[in-house]
Amino acid sequence: MTSPQHVDQTHPELLAAPGEEPGTEEGKRSLHRSILGSALGNAVEWFDYGVYGYLTIYMATNFFGSADGDGGLGVTLTLATLALSFLVRPLGGLILGPLGDRVGRQKVMVLTVTMMTVATGAIGLLPTLDTVGLLAPALLLLCRLVQGFSAGGEYGGAAVYMAECAPDRRRGFFGSFLEFGTTVGFILAAVVCTSLITIVGDQGMEDGWWRLPFLLTIPLGLTALWIRTRLVEAPVFSEASQHRETAKSPILNVLRKNWRQILVLAGFVVLLNVAFYLILGYMPTYMSSQLGHSTAQGNWMLVAIMALMLVAIPFAGKLSDRVGRKPLLLVAAAGYTLLSVPAIMLLGTSSLILRFIGLAALGLLLVILVSSVSSTLPALFPTAVRYTGFAIGYNFSTAFFAGPSQTVANQLIETTGNQLVPGWYMAIAGAIGLVSVLCMRETAQATLRGEELPGLPESVGFPKRGYVEANRVDAETRRASFVS
Repeated sequence: MTSPQHVDQTHPELLAAPGEEPGTEEGKRSLHRSILGSALGNAVEWFDYGVYGYLTIYMATNFFGSADGDGGLGVTLTLATLALSFLVRPLGGLILGPLGDRVGRQKVMVLTVTMMTVATGAIGLLPTLDTVGLLAPALLLLCRLVQGFSAGGEYGGAAVYMAECAPDRRRGFFGSFLEFGTTVGFILAAVVCTSLITIVGDQGMEDGWWRLPFLLTIPLGLTALWIRTRLVEAPVFSEASQHRETAKSPILNVLRKNWRQILVLAGFVVLLNVAFYLILGYMPTYMSSQLGHSTAQGNWMLVAIMALMLVAIPFAGKLSDRVGRKPLLLVAAAGYTLLSVPAIMLLGTSSLILRFIGLAALGLLLVILVSSVSSTLPALFPTAVRYTGFAIGYNFSTAFFAGPSQTVANQLIETTGNQLVPGWYMAIAGAIGLVSVLCMRETAQATLRGEELPGLPESVGFPKRGYVEANRVDAETRRASFVS
């Protein structure tokens, strides 16, 4: 009787070769725990981001002395505190990414969700400016910096872990649940904060109810932590570490051998996160402050769009397993390049239906992008430097290009008076993303095992029929070679 080698024999549920469909009930449960643990931690991260955004005005009052209607410096400082947390993300990526490539993905994921939970929950317990003076904003900044540092390793770790746990033939479907978790976090933040504001009013929020959404992070984070501590290491990484295929100096290794992949990933992330932050983060503010529409309408319209995204994301991920990642990503990139400005024009109309159509069009394109992130981007790198390469490219691109997009777009509108700026911004990002996708290999159904880059070298460029099938055959052949 044959048995697969290169498998962690201490975990019977992993006796299938990495990338193979689990053949036992325990193996299936282990896979489902891996998906849940990754997605839930990501939901905690984006719940915090959403809560901070929705409660900005109350944070400004309590930590920076902003007065009702002053417009001003307090709100700016509150947003600047959030911006600083983005700038520290690359540092988190530089430290936590290589750590994940040396000691394992699961261990670092436990660390990042612990740091995020402690930092975000602590905000709900902080003293205010009236109580301790300038120490209050200093403590808030410290919490945001810890949260930003941990986020620098959280998203990359969750995406890589999920990709390395999923079966090769269904990596797109299972990987899509990472962004399912992101969207759930955003929706939960919107519903909790909007409902709480409706119940207690602005004065009640200023008097202390702003703390509750932050405190809700604690049970959410503890649940994610409990699940992550029960996870086994990703099979692909376990195999590589057992056979000393991991890098001793991941940063030097990836910068020397895989700098092209880092640039490709960074270019794609410009499109991904410019679209993500402008649509899910900036659109409610844009529609109310710049276009004069109802704030409540904008908020609930966005919740409806995100609810539709939840339904569509797994289907888009499953489709990418069948037709390939690149055809879908090229459609999304081309869509943003050509349709962003017309969609933004629809948002400026007086018709609620036309505004919804414009926002829905942008949301549909975003679904195509996010559903393929955790199956596409980890596959740009070999196992030994996968976490490091992802973390460096993703976090530097986010911090310096995509992260400031809301602030830059808003300021450009104020400077130029052109209300179509968000559309042009996304169109330019779409063109950058289009070039990046063309520079990728097709990796749908490809194996992530070993020291070689996943996917066929000839699949760079425009997609052709047959690449997905060739990847599947190659993955099965390589799995067979590991069986004695």
